Amino acid sequence: MKNYFLLALVLLVAACARQPKTQQAEGGGDVTDVKIETKYATGFTVRDSAQIRLVTVYTGEQFALVGSDTVSVPQDYVKVVVPIRRCICMTALQLSNFTALDAHNFVTGITGTKNLFNEDILQRVDDGRIVKIGMEGNFDPELVMAAQPDVIFISPFKRGGYDAIKESGITLVPHLGYKELSPLGQAEWVKFIGMFIGKEPQANDVFAGIEQRYNDLKARVDSLISHPSSLTSNIPSVTSGEMHYGMWHAVGGKNYLAQIFRDAGADYVVHDEEEAGEDIEFEKMYALSANADYWRILNSFDGDFTYEDLRASEPRNELLRSFKEHKVIYCNMKQQPYYEITPVEPDVLLKDFVAIFHPELVEPDYQPRYYRLLK
Repeated sequence: MKNYFLLALVLLVAACARQPKTQQAEGGGDVTDVKIETKYATGFTVRDSAQIRLVTVYTGEQFALVGSDTVSVPQDYVKVVVPIRRCICMTALQLSNFTALDAHNFVTGITGTKNLFNEDILQRVDDGRIVKIGMEGNFDPELVMAAQPDVIFISPFKRGGYDAIKESGITLVPHLGYKELSPLGQAEWVKFIGMFIGKEPQANDVFAGIEQRYNDLKARVDSLISHPSSLTSNIPSVTSGEMHYGMWHAVGGKNYLAQIFRDAGADYVVHDEEEAGEDIEFEKMYALSANADYWRILNSFDGDFTYEDLRASEPRNELLRSFKEHKVIYCNMKQQPYYEITPVEPDVLLKDFVAIFHPELVEPDYQPRYYRLLK
């Protein structure tokens, strides 16, 4: 009997150790001790009232974050007791926020592991601590329930498919980081996640570091290209995208990537006001890109991508100046954790591009993390 008691005690301790640590006080903690302000993100706003944190997202949903379920919240607000214990992430961007906060223990469900490199997450999937629920629009409601989430972070403008779980009572929280047009605005959503998991101080510190590194490098670029004697030569042009199924897919002129190009001291050839990607006929894109100094490409290629592979995918690619001069900027998502972590590393992306556009502004031995010139 004594041995059974000891075994039960060990199992109980182990189970407790697996639970996420929380900061919730008995009888209702003050969730507004740490101030959350947004400087770049436009997709959510925060307002503190007594022991309640009121969060509104761009889609109109309103959440009242409280330290105890006994706290009353304003009408039309969805009550969320924080820190939450478990959640499901529907996108890699959302998951990047948890990685930046060293908070994988809060994640008990994800859509899949394609192009996922993080060893800790993969181990959690392998041992069952994180459940794969299937892709948005086609996920398994039973697996969703098996993850026992307090909230599910969703992308409301994507494929959706949430009707099957809306009646479950699980709180659906829109995460709109991917809609941000500013690289720092996208990264600032780490504060949004921080509020739900009780890691506001860490989120503020993480973002402050990102912001400082990004803006310090941007200031050096601005200083360089504003020099009157070298203005023209200091602003290279860059195009982006590839041909797929007869159309060239390029990001719009207001896309966050276009902003990184500009902050890195380059002129992106697409100057329209579109935010999302566009499908453009080759002839039109060729007119814009024929003489561009550089060409940025992001894809998932089996093996090492080469100029011959680029020519084979579309013979007309060799007509572009950037192809002829071997100035293709490339990242392979099968070899780099691009979408998995870059949403919270805009400073690293910026530095990769600056190292190519203006190498004199980075240390001579700088090793690019994601983008480098294709050999």
